[in-house]
Amino acid sequence: MHSLFPFFSRFAVRYGVAAFLCIGTAQAVAEEGVSTKQILVGQTITLQGGKNDYGVSGQEGIAAYLGSVNAQGGVHGRQIVLKTLDDDNNAAKAEANARELVERHKVFILFGSIEGGPSTAVMKAAAELKIPFIGPMAGSPTLRRPYQRLVFPVRAEHRDEFRALMDYAKSTGGSRVAFMRADSETGLQHLENVKLLCKELGMELVQDLPFKSDVTDAQLDTMVSTLETTKPHVVFNHGGIGVYERLIRKARAKGLTTNFNAVNSGSAQMVKHMGAMANGMVFSQVVPSPWERKTAITREYQEVFAKYQPGKDFSYGSLEGYITAKALVAALRLAGPNPGREGLVQALETSGGIDLNGLKLNYQPGNHTGMTLVDLSIVTKEGKFRH
Repeated sequence: MHSLFPFFSRFAVRYGVAAFLCIGTAQAVAEEGVSTKQILVGQTITLQGGKNDYGVSGQEGIAAYLGSVNAQGGVHGRQIVLKTLDDDNNAAKAEANARELVERHKVFILFGSIEGGPSTAVMKAAAELKIPFIGPMAGSPTLRRPYQRLVFPVRAEHRDEFRALMDYAKSTGGSRVAFMRADSETGLQHLENVKLLCKELGMELVQDLPFKSDVTDAQLDTMVSTLETTKPHVVFNHGGIGVYERLIRKARAKGLTTNFNAVNSGSAQMVKHMGAMANGMVFSQVVPSPWERKTAITREYQEVFAKYQPGKDFSYGSLEGYITAKALVAALRLAGPNPGREGLVQALETSGGIDLNGLKLNYQPGNHTGMTLVDLSIVTKEGKFRH
């Protein structure tokens, strides 16, 4: 039996956004998951019982935005209610969760997973069950190619992040690349993209570093020895920040001065864990700086997040969650006062683009791009991110 985790339940009590409320005898309108008073949205996400920093921070941003929307009357007079299950970063569990949310809990749509493997698994379930899936917070190529009519990514994909990191390495004199990625089908697709980018940019992939979720210290030691031999100018990753941090620590302990850069996922949490060791790391980012007030979306996020998550630090994860929840609400508004799943898909594909307070989302038949924003940030000696 699944239940919301204690920390997320506190969100429900305080903000009224995450509790699973039975529809009961409320008159049904439109489709399953929609009553006269609420829209039930299903979510499977990698929280790992509250231990996954990035999942938790993303969820805090989601709760903040949905809390603010519900406090203002919801969408077309309905409260948005989120039913959340923890997939523990396991693709099989994510798919099972998605099916449970649709078949047992009768949610209207699926929303807001993280990590490539689980998100791809949710996509599979969504396609088979014919349920729209909005806002997977992952960069897997399969979420966009081949075209998935029911899947609406928000953030840019990892391929665009890889290009930004490799462009930067080349501009600073680097040409030899090592890539750490999950030993999975998704990881292999990322590897192919890196190989293609190497050809385009005139760079060389000197080391592929696949890893399983249960990778041992001995296996990481072997990777470090390989890096010592192949001498890449830059190493970067696709996800797996816990494993990547372990690799970096081992490499530094052995005296390697290789540049270790990274994609956005969990960057704030990773830098916090690594302390001074993170100085000089370059991260690709798929949202603006959550600490600066240079963009309208960031100013909005800071005000709402401070109100609904008092005492919590700003972070890339919570800003991405906030933006993803904002996209969800925009989609539900487009679906109209009597929302249906097919109508929602058609509305998104014919909207001409969605403006999230300055951030543009692009969905059209045959191409669900979402956002294309990719920026780079460097970690200062004070442990801050400078874009």
